Amino acid sequence: MTKTSRYLNLLSGAAVALMAGTAHADSLKIGALMPMTGDLQAYGPPDYNGALLAVDEINKQGGVLGSPVEIMVGDTQTTPQAAVDTATKLVNLEHVNAIVGALSSGSTIPVAQSVAAPQGVLMISPASTSPEITGLADNDFLFRTVPTDAIQGVALAQLTLEKGIKSVGMLYLNNDYGKGLADAFTEAYGKIGGTVTAVSGYEPKQPSYRGELQKAAKGAPEALMLVGYPENGTTIIRQALEGAMFNKFVFTDGLKAPEIIDNIGAEYLNGSFGTAPESLGEAGEIVREAYKAKFGELPPKPYIDSSYDAVMLIALAAEKAGSTDSKAIRDALRFVANPPGAPILPGEFAKAVALLKNGEDIDYVGASGPVNFDANGDVAGTYAHWEIQDGKIVTVKVFEPK
Repeated sequence: MTKTSRYLNLLSGAAVALMAGTAHADSLKIGALMPMTGDLQAYGPPDYNGALLAVDEINKQGGVLGSPVEIMVGDTQTTPQAAVDTATKLVNLEHVNAIVGALSSGSTIPVAQSVAAPQGVLMISPASTSPEITGLADNDFLFRTVPTDAIQGVALAQLTLEKGIKSVGMLYLNNDYGKGLADAFTEAYGKIGGTVTAVSGYEPKQPSYRGELQKAAKGAPEALMLVGYPENGTTIIRQALEGAMFNKFVFTDGLKAPEIIDNIGAEYLNGSFGTAPESLGEAGEIVREAYKAKFGELPPKPYIDSSYDAVMLIALAAEKAGSTDSKAIRDALRFVANPPGAPILPGEFAKAVALLKNGEDIDYVGASGPVNFDANGDVAGTYAHWEIQDGKIVTVKVFEPK
């Protein structure tokens, strides 16, 4: 199936979800800001499917406040301006009550600053990991169901040294995500004895990255630490191999995509490794099995579970608030996400509604991990050590950075 046909099929599914709730003027409306095209296109469809899975389960269990949830997708194109334009349409024309997304920090931050916070619309990003988001002036309208890269930098540094790599050259995508994770890794790696011999930022959609690779190769590092997305990452890896500048690679969550292996070849990438947020426990397994049952297979990509969680939390908060008003949902969010309360697992929406109607507290146990929001809307988390073995992406272990 081509990318275009997959995209059209996805939009068709979105239309079905939307039509299911159009008869109810006060239905909870959720906008999904997803990269259906552009550098992060490989993540858009599966992560949106994670959101659709949650909507399907909620509606089968009675909907929110007695009405089906509506969800509509908007393509960010993995660019800040397109994300802002799309978010503006979702808020002003579709009148969404909350937004799931965006994925890239470089899209989420400008949307929060210019659309969501000024207009009082709740945003929950399932994938934006930039440390800059923690202190962002967003009037408490921006949350995320994924931990900050201030933590991932530590996890990746520990794993890299554990794998026996004591020096790396680094290339990072020159945006909020890339710079934030590069800085966090460099600091953490240096503290435990690793050396970043050279660092270079790069711009997306360039035909050649040979100059940046030559800079990163200075000092004869043992491996290339690459912070990027699948489209530009594929070009960089290919040119690194063609120029014999690197043959060992350390990756981040933004490169956990089998499309890269398909385009480069397993023989060149076997043994490459990286980190990505991943949970331990029953809740994550429930969503993985439900995803496979609905969509046929579970791709080895991050943020499907955190997209599911974002929708569930919005729905539970609306039930707690007794309203689809965005500010009311925001104000109820921590009550349904944080302890104390009866544990609510994925798939238990009706159970949660019954408890809330009885005046009881609930504590949603996320598929992506404990989604206990702090004062900044941040959550803690654990990380997968993932690796390319025999041409497949496999999780070696899930760990909490020290």
